[in-house]
Amino acid sequence: MLTFSAAALQILLLVYVAVSDVKTREISNTVCLLIAAFAIARLPFDDLQHLVPLLYVTALLFVLLLILYGRKLLGGGDVKLLTALAIGLSLTEVFQLLYVTVIAGAVVALVYLAMRLPPYPSLPTSFSERWRNLLHTPLPYGVAIACGGIWVVVSHGV
Repeated sequence: MLTFSAAALQILLLVYVAVSDVKTREISNTVCLLIAAFAIARLPFDDLQHLVPLLYVTALLFVLLLILYGRKLLGGGDVKLLTALAIGLSLTEVFQLLYVTVIAGAVVALVYLAMRLPPYPSLPTSFSERWRNLLHTPLPYGVAIACGGIWVVVSHGV
């Protein structure tokens, strides 16, 4: 029952992250910590030999994301969120997370490109979001990460 509740709360937090990232282009430290805490609550602590490789995978992903952050290819919030989601995932599941995130990121990018076309399609966006888009501000990649996170949380066994 705890696993289902932790997974459901992670999904709710990821929806919040997506909406918040569109509005503010920021991902809250508190939300990332809560997502990480719920990921830890879902871990199987009965076999520590199984747990250590999962933590190595998370540490490896964090180092790789820090390199991308240092090259200004990712924002700090994206690094925090992806690392929080990767806690307790196997290497295969981390690849699933990244794969779904990249596909969702492509969809987000296409939507934002469509909003730049001169007669604006009737996309459900606010005036301020359209204005940010026209000024070429960064994409709210937290939306894509949230989609990847929801995919992995659901497929990981809700």
